[in-house]
Amino acid sequence: MQKGMHTDTERCVRAVQSKDARFDGWFFTAVVTTGIYCRPSCPVVAPKPENMRFHPSAAACQQAGFRACKRCRPDTSPGSPEWNQRADLVARAMRLIADGVVDREGVPGLAARLGYSTRQIERQLLAELGAGPLALARAQRAQAARLLIETTPLPMADIAFAAGFASIRTFNDTVREVFALAPTDLRARAPRSNPGTTAGALTLRLPFRAPLNPDNLFGHLAATAVPGVEEWRDGAYRRTLRLPYGHGIVSLSPQPDHIACRLTLSDLRDLTVAISRCRRLLDLDADPVAIDDQLRTDPLLAPLVDKAPGRRVPRTVDEAEFAVRAVLGQQVSTAAARTHAARLVTAHGERVDDPEGGLTHLFPAPDALASVDPESLAMPRTRRTTFTTLVRRLADAEVRLGPDSDWSETRARLLELPGFGPWTVDVIAMRALGDPDAFLPTDLGIRRAAQELGLPSTPAALTARAAAWRPWRAYAVQYLWATDSHPINFLPV
Repeated sequence: MQKGMHTDTERCVRAVQSKDARFDGWFFTAVVTTGIYCRPSCPVVAPKPENMRFHPSAAACQQAGFRACKRCRPDTSPGSPEWNQRADLVARAMRLIADGVVDREGVPGLAARLGYSTRQIERQLLAELGAGPLALARAQRAQAARLLIETTPLPMADIAFAAGFASIRTFNDTVREVFALAPTDLRARAPRSNPGTTAGALTLRLPFRAPLNPDNLFGHLAATAVPGVEEWRDGAYRRTLRLPYGHGIVSLSPQPDHIACRLTLSDLRDLTVAISRCRRLLDLDADPVAIDDQLRTDPLLAPLVDKAPGRRVPRTVDEAEFAVRAVLGQQVSTAAARTHAARLVTAHGERVDDPEGGLTHLFPAPDALASVDPESLAMPRTRRTTFTTLVRRLADAEVRLGPDSDWSETRARLLELPGFGPWTVDVIAMRALGDPDAFLPTDLGIRRAAQELGLPSTPAALTARAAAWRPWRAYAVQYLWATDSHPINFLPV
């Protein structure tokens, strides 16, 4: 895979003719004779190559006047892996747009977060994606509207504002333009098997590129779950979510061809943000074929990849929360880290109501943790200093962790904090920032696995060997960790 794949016409034509689902989300095919656009795996007969036009985003297709195909529903394909494997301006902008920043703060807010002018942002997005930030956000609103129309009995007026539209007229016009159907017609076509829901509750499917190995992904989340905030129940990982307009509770369950997702939201305007964060949590926009192919080039890693391909990196829905939990987990067992976190949650977390019981709190925000009395923390004095310094810097925005983070700059700022060494910084980079190349050569589990496989086990030598695994060393970490019998490596029973 490569940046700007839509410019390689021959390769795109081959992908469309072979209906290869691995390329869904990498590019979109617009058909000039029909005026529709499709994902590469669309089941209809492939159009003639001379009638195909290729675009890097659904928004670019819509801006060029094409409507979404009713068969393959290209607006619901997995997101491009590019935005989770790059840290440049365009990738950071795309992550922020997915997190709803344009809808909440406008293009000036997006530009301010990134430290560029609105003109620079618009020019770079248009050059690479064929659409500016407003068009990209509009495409996202259209997808959210379709989801609400098809999966809830909400009135159309409520859906319009929940999806982020400024008026009902704009909502109606956008839905007709993008899907060539009125909102009421979209609802009439929706499968009747969809369960009825009450306001704020949604059941949906999160797509991904196959293969996906759920063992370490859900195993890690379940084994490290903080009581009150997270739990594993009836084959699903459940947790509370802190969102821009309110809070939510999500249930995520692995299925053969999708992740079953059930969302309960206090404010439906948080829908797209909640979906985006769940996708990041489970690393659903990864390209496992490209990643595994690269790791297989090492003959000592290849058997691990062949045994259980498609491992993802378990990430987070809240970067600041993960950083705090990483500090709580320094030099202690998984059980001890959960205990420390649970005490903080009970004492300082915001209470929420869980209709299904089991979940009780949101994880405390940095502002709440900044007021914690250090003497109340059951940990060594040096780690108390690490904890209090981190939460103060997070609360004051001196350290910023989020979709807009510059990975190199954030690493440097974290390394300046007392008690932050390479292991802590890289585990935050891997799981909170989403750096696919973060590596943990000093990790005891990694060194033990390396020794058993015949890889170099000293940090310097292992780092040198791992240069061939770049830019996917975070995924190599998952395969190496999986050689151990720790509960994080197994799907809970």
